Amino acid sequence: MTQTSESVTWLTQEAYNKLKVELEYLTGPARTEIAAKIAAAREEGDLRENGGYHAAKEEQGKQELRVRQLTQLLENAKVGEAPASTDGAVAPGMVVTIAFDGDEDDTMTFLLASREYASSDIETYSPQSPLGTGVIGHKVGEEAQYELPNGKKASVRILKAEPYSG
Repeated sequence: MTQTSESVTWLTQEAYNKLKVELEYLTGPARTEIAAKIAAAREEGDLRENGGYHAAKEEQGKQELRVRQLTQLLENAKVGEAPASTDGAVAPGMVVTIAFDGDEDDTMTFLLASREYASSDIETYSPQSPLGTGVIGHKVGEEAQYELPNGKKASVRILKAEPYSG
């Protein structure tokens, strides 16, 4: 998934189709299955002490949250490839290779996108992650900084940035 503005989400056709199938399953067969689980657990008696009932209700809540996420994502999606960065800067939807602390031997390559976008085994970092926000807008050869979970800053050098081809 690549976001070029707050409301537009770019998805490959493959990613769109995969998410659409997941949504159809969650709003059809999965809802029927969870309703049956809840009904069966309800028949067991006292709901206050019924672990199966509470587990099924929790599962239902998670399912409905995913339905809402997918619905919103697909409503705002544009199928195709996101417009390429015109100035050569790192942007969502790109495969980025970085070197940690300028050490050319300590490198990592990743896709800068949400997990829904990737159709391969490439490691994916969200554009909203600390590393993602740190590298966005930087060009090949530039240094970028991002904040580590412990509050310290880490720096990386952008070695390569190219559009993801899936």
